[in-house]
Amino acid sequence: MPLVQVLTYVALAVAFAAMIAKVFRYLFAPQHLRWELYPVPHEKGRAKYGGSYLEELDWWSKSRRSDLFTEIKEMMGEILLLKGVYLHNRRVWLFSFPFHFGLYLCICWLFLLLFGSILQLAGVGLAADAKFFGALIHYLTIIFGYAGLLLAGAGALGLLQWRISDRNQRGYNSPAEYINLVFLIVVIAVTLTAGRTLDPTFALLRGYVGALVSFTPAAISGSWFVAEVVLISLIIMYIPLTRMSHFVAKYFLYHSVRWNDKPNARGSKIEKSLMELLSHKVGWSASHIQTGKPWTEVVKKMKDE
Repeated sequence: MPLVQVLTYVALAVAFAAMIAKVFRYLFAPQHLRWELYPVPHEKGRAKYGGSYLEELDWWSKSRRSDLFTEIKEMMGEILLLKGVYLHNRRVWLFSFPFHFGLYLCICWLFLLLFGSILQLAGVGLAADAKFFGALIHYLTIIFGYAGLLLAGAGALGLLQWRISDRNQRGYNSPAEYINLVFLIVVIAVTLTAGRTLDPTFALLRGYVGALVSFTPAAISGSWFVAEVVLISLIIMYIPLTRMSHFVAKYFLYHSVRWNDKPNARGSKIEKSLMELLSHKVGWSASHIQTGKPWTEVVKKMKDE
């Protein structure tokens, strides 16, 4: 089995393990400090004007109604259109939107390569002159691939230029911000070059994915193809290990922090979690704080004073 193929297996295993670890890290994190800012999209009948169930007398004794459709709509606006960036930083949105949307298309492209490779292993032909379904997958793979790579590449170049040229932003940039964007630009440039010169329909790449799926030695075709496969494997492994995988955190940010308006009822799981946090000892110092004492004691003393 070629070393390139072994690298891809290792990259996929590391990426999967890192993503699972990150999900569990957020899932079992301590209770978040809830924002309690309104509107909350799932407040049925109240989200439009920023209301909440707290408006009602004896709200703790009444059932609550949720609006799943509005919540999903709000999430899709943020995920697909970057609504928050558009409203608060239009200049960055001009680069960030094509960058993120291009990455979404690239993810679809990778899944199309996987799906197409499975179809080929099952004996379905994929080509321009194939039957309807085979031709559809063939063209969708090409469209999603080039559209995603070009949009993501243009967006990454714009974001890099913005980070370098914007004096106010420059002070907030860490070296990782530049490394991530440059790495992505290099991967996209090599993939486009390999496609343009060697594999315009991504048939070779689909064959490589098929070899991965069937655990058979892959056919390696030229140095550009090797560079393409190596870099795609590395970026798949690299993203979950960095803050570029913040899409995982977004779910928990919205549902555990921004939109978490579940009442803290007596004897509830939230109360238990908060009491556990209050039993932790204070680890920072100030003239008004009892360093080393549990938060319950510190708060009680401050209240008594």
